[in-house]
Parts: sequence; structure tokens; C-alpha cells
Amino acid sequence: MAAYIIMTHFTEAGARNVKDSPKRGLAAIALGKKMGVKIKEIFWTLGPYDTVVLAEAPNDETMTAFALSMGSRGSIKTTTMRAFRAKEFGSILRKLA
Repeated sequence: MAAYIIMTHFTEAGARNVKDSPKRGLAAIALGKKMGVKIKEIFWTLGPYDTVVLAEAPNDETMTAFALSMGSRGSIKTTTMRAFRAKEFGSILRKLA
């Protein structure tokens, strides 16, 4: 499965209801499972992002649908990055001309 890093910002509604954030995290894990996305870890963070999520999905389309679904709930805005493990990146580098 492909690896992804999802960074989030709380919306105004998400910040107002920050005490519900752990419950929303559990709901995200359940939704991910239903959609074929495995949430490996959720971190609540200091700095420019409010949470960082490590996840796996079978493809970009599945992850995009998951991220859009999470954002549509109104508590967070997402930035999602495809992440490559060392072995995957090595394979990419071997293709360089």
C-alpha cells in the first residue's frame, strides 16, 4: 500500500470543539477502514499544523476520496502528501536518465 502524510488545520468549528478532536480521530480511523485507508498514527502537534496523520491507501484516488470526505465534515482542512519509503525511492532513482 502507498504511504501518505496528512497534515491538518482546525477550522473555526474544529477549534471551537477541540475537546471532541480525539473522538473525531477515532471516527476518521473508522471511516478510513470503511474506505480502504489504514490510519497508522495520528499526532496532535505544535507548530503550523494541528495534526499529522500517517496513513496507507491502495492508491491516490482512494486517499483523495478519504481526504475530501474528512474535509467535508467541517472540522479540518487537509494537506495530503504521497510519501515514498526508502525502497520505493530507490526504485524511482534508478529510473533517472
